Amino acid sequence: MAKAYFAAGCFWGVEVAFRKVEGVTTTSVGYMGGNTEHPTYEAVCSGASGHAEAVEVTFDPGRVSYERLLEVFWGCHDPTQVNRQGPDVGTQYRTALFHDGEEQAAAAQASKAALERRIKRPVATEITPAGPYWPAEDYHQQYLEKRARKGLGWG
Repeated sequence: MAKAYFAAGCFWGVEVAFRKVEGVTTTSVGYMGGNTEHPTYEAVCSGASGHAEAVEVTFDPGRVSYERLLEVFWGCHDPTQVNRQGPDVGTQYRTALFHDGEEQAAAAQASKAALERRIKRPVATEITPAGPYWPAEDYHQQYLEKRARKGLGWG
């Protein structure tokens, strides 16, 4: 199994997008890219932690490629937005790829460059090494799926 980390705005919808991909074995929502250890949702939302809302994707590289995961990432948000996605504004909603090694870094850079050529606009996504990943509180895990099962809809 391999891991990949993606930040693309509110982590609830991003998690759903990756859970639908064949070859993804587990997902977790959490925080990455900041300077606070063991951050809470409140600390991340305040913007003071420096973390982005992120999704940890565990996948089987024999069943799904990292490049396929990059396609899902680019398709599930607007990577041209700086520190925002839809109504969510702040550095915690930034677009970021946190790579787990040079192979992922190279694939992410190539994919970003290809996207910029295709859309003819700059892509704001930062590409940086993965640092410590801090899982979010339990109530955030698979949040939208839990709401749907309770008949509460997606949001």
